Amino acid sequence: MGELRVPLVRSPAEQAEDEAFLRLYGEWAPLTPGEMAAEMAGFDRPWWVVGGWAVEAATGFRREHEDLDVSILACDVPALVEHLRGRWHVWNNAGGVLRPLGERWTDVEDPASQLWLRASAADPWVVDVPLTPDRDGRWTHKFLPGEDARVEDVTWLADDGIRYLAPEIVLSYKARLGRAKDDPDLEACLPVLTSAKRVWLWRAVEQTAPGHPWLDRLQQP
Repeated sequence: MGELRVPLVRSPAEQAEDEAFLRLYGEWAPLTPGEMAAEMAGFDRPWWVVGGWAVEAATGFRREHEDLDVSILACDVPALVEHLRGRWHVWNNAGGVLRPLGERWTDVEDPASQLWLRASAADPWVVDVPLTPDRDGRWTHKFLPGEDARVEDVTWLADDGIRYLAPEIVLSYKARLGRAKDDPDLEACLPVLTSAKRVWLWRAVEQTAPGHPWLDRLQQP
């Protein structure tokens, strides 16, 4: 019997968008963080889980996941492609335009784009890798100019050895999208956010998504 998880809540518009996405790009059969960790064994550059799985790791809130998002520094793309060679095809998604990375295209042109992984054209996608633009090897926030830090200072290491993005930073990315399905993640994170992290998140949302309903929620007890 499968483990029980809270269903992912989608608005009708979000459901329609998801269905259109699958018709255009194909099916997904995402790996779990543990399965991804096995694939990344021996990769000597930093990588970390973001998105909903990072919320679950920080809070224990077990909900349905439609994908697995992990990130690396954009400067490490060639190293990742080499690490996965022979096992996974790595595609760069830049604004909806896909191209395979390898001998012809060895790196990405947009350090804020994404990588998608699959075994072959006949197989589903398994991992989404939203890249993190780096500044001299330091993490930067895509949407908050001037925010940079060591990777170790914006992530945390779980007991299983997997690194996750800090929950307040995960939420700062989610807020821009204005999706109903992200509201439960905010509620799950609030009890684990310190006052300082709540203030940081409020300021981040205020800058990147002015007028967002989360701004009022973050000021409530």
